[in-house]
Amino acid sequence: MKSILGIGNALTDILAILPDDSFLEKYHLPKGSMQHVDMETGDKIWSALKPLGVKYVAGGSAANTITCTAIFGMPSAFIGKIGDDELGLLFKSDQEQYGVHSLLLKSEKSSGRSMVFVSGGNAERTFAVYLGAALDLVPEDLKPEYFQGHDYFHIEGYLVQNQNLIRRAVELAHEAGCIISIDMASYNVVESNFAFLHDIVDKYVDIVFANETEAKAFTRIQEPIEALEEISKQCKIAVVKVGKDGSWLQSGDERHYIPAWPADPVDATGAGDTYAAGFLYAHSLGMPLKVCGEVGSIIAAKVVEIVGTKIDIPRWKAAKQEIRELIAQYSPATDPTNAD
Repeated sequence: MKSILGIGNALTDILAILPDDSFLEKYHLPKGSMQHVDMETGDKIWSALKPLGVKYVAGGSAANTITCTAIFGMPSAFIGKIGDDELGLLFKSDQEQYGVHSLLLKSEKSSGRSMVFVSGGNAERTFAVYLGAALDLVPEDLKPEYFQGHDYFHIEGYLVQNQNLIRRAVELAHEAGCIISIDMASYNVVESNFAFLHDIVDKYVDIVFANETEAKAFTRIQEPIEALEEISKQCKIAVVKVGKDGSWLQSGDERHYIPAWPADPVDATGAGDTYAAGFLYAHSLGMPLKVCGEVGSIIAAKVVEIVGTKIDIPRWKAAKQEIRELIAQYSPATDPTNAD
């Protein structure tokens, strides 16, 4: 089985159900918004949340992807930075629970966290994000041995703002012979790092994952299919996700449309991260491009049926069975998806 290494922000999601909006008002958090907060505010909010009863889940885009590849059975590792604190230990133990080999470096800052507040009759979500230790990951932290022996290297786009770190990472991954993939993550990150992103995609990246707005920001082309074609000229495989309408894939002159897999969606959080995991897993098995997209679509459909990013056991079993049946059509001798 081929192996994968990811790099990203090591964040713990802290989910709290609020009886009303008074907590949000106290900390000046507009309902439904996403606010970045400093260390002092982040620590105050977390301390105030503890008595309310909260749920902790290791998160972060690349970490979500790498956790899923580990569940699929791929040897999976993750590079990130945490604080020497309770949340850092929670993040590390969560990854280890799923079989991820964690290369977690330590910072003097508190561990990064995304505090998610659910309030009101429509369960509206409000976010307070403190990146903390995750921001302290620097080029000098990366060692060639971290990359050696891995077949894939996956980058979350949120890290691209640390351009020196990402350049060092792709150089080491390229030297190690990794297939390099990047999830664009956010259109505003693409816009603010436009020239840099084009440079590393041209020189190093093999697989690009983008949604409609990210593809538009990267190519400055409005239509997803035209943007897909433009991205595919700069890398080996381009993937443009169009939400509930599915995804488009292109490699050279080969192009496929992949419909969204049937689902009863309640929360789209993590759909892109899990799609990337399914796609890369199928790619590691040597599956055709179309099948890689279909596997991504199957697993993404499971995560949108639950709140948060961690798929439950019954949905994982269903996904593995559906993927097993799909892949068996192309390689009957293969027994994919590890075990139930």
